[in-house]
Amino acid sequence: MRSGLFITLAVVLLLPIAVSAQSLGDLGSISNESFTLSASPQYPSPYSQATVSILSGSVDVTNSTVTAFVGGKEIYKGSARPFSVQLGKTGSIANVKVTVASGGASFSQTLSIQPQDVVLIAEPISSAPPLYQGKSLVPIGGDVRVVAMASLKDSGGKSSSPTKYSYAWTVDDTRIANSSGIGKSAIIVASPLQYRSRTVSVAVTNANGSLVGGASLSLSAEQPSLRIYKNDPLLGILYDRALSGSYNITGTESTLYAAPFSLATTGGAPFIQWFLNGSSAQTGSSITLRPTGSGQGNASLSLTASSGNLTPVTAALSLIFGAKPSTNFFGL
Repeated sequence: MRSGLFITLAVVLLLPIAVSAQSLGDLGSISNESFTLSASPQYPSPYSQATVSILSGSVDVTNSTVTAFVGGKEIYKGSARPFSVQLGKTGSIANVKVTVASGGASFSQTLSIQPQDVVLIAEPISSAPPLYQGKSLVPIGGDVRVVAMASLKDSGGKSSSPTKYSYAWTVDDTRIANSSGIGKSAIIVASPLQYRSRTVSVAVTNANGSLVGGASLSLSAEQPSLRIYKNDPLLGILYDRALSGSYNITGTESTLYAAPFSLATTGGAPFIQWFLNGSSAQTGSSITLRPTGSGQGNASLSLTASSGNLTPVTAALSLIFGAKPSTNFFGL
């Protein structure tokens, strides 16, 4: 009997590093005629390390001896090179005093570093199958939602009201004014071009401007992928093993499920098209295959998933049907 195959449709804060008259514009450094201190990163996180650097002013710091103290305890002594300061919990202040001895004279500066807890979370607007426990990747030609989670505290550990935080967003060194302001804790940015990156940063300030924190992250777009899984009538979609190469249809029918990963979904869900032996078969995420006749045969199954004008992602299987199931005890 002639055999064939039919288908059934299935559907930180860094306080102004300050001497007495410093403004926010001086955030990260202090200076006078003797020498300059700068600290990085600008917005350190709790329990991290900040690097303090010494720059020359009227003092020849190259041939000087530098001594640094935190809370009265000496943490560094030697040449004028950058040194690290260990920071504490959110809102705690590390008072750093730096003394430079040069030519029999001594010069001092003091700065205060206050870490704040600000974290950025990237939420790619891209495809992933239902109940997928992983995270989709930054889509090519799509968008990413970046959310700031901030907790600003004073030196006594008292939190300020998050509802009054002001957010200043920057993308690739460009201030995004229309996405910045009070309560604007999220921003949607376009994915970078493939093989390039995009930097997103934010500065978070409390209501009276006394506490400031910040964070940044780098985004890189990744290639999307398309996987085929068996949809078992009792167990559901078997996500533990993607099908590849060849697939043997041993029963009267078999339903397969297509899962596109990390395709841009800004304009809606990806469009999936199935092809049987090169001819268009149906659209949608699932396809049910039903062999007919008593003979053995094979066929080719392929599919594409597309999003907008982007290049479609493809996958393929070689189908084998009509073969008798193995009687080996071990199923081999």
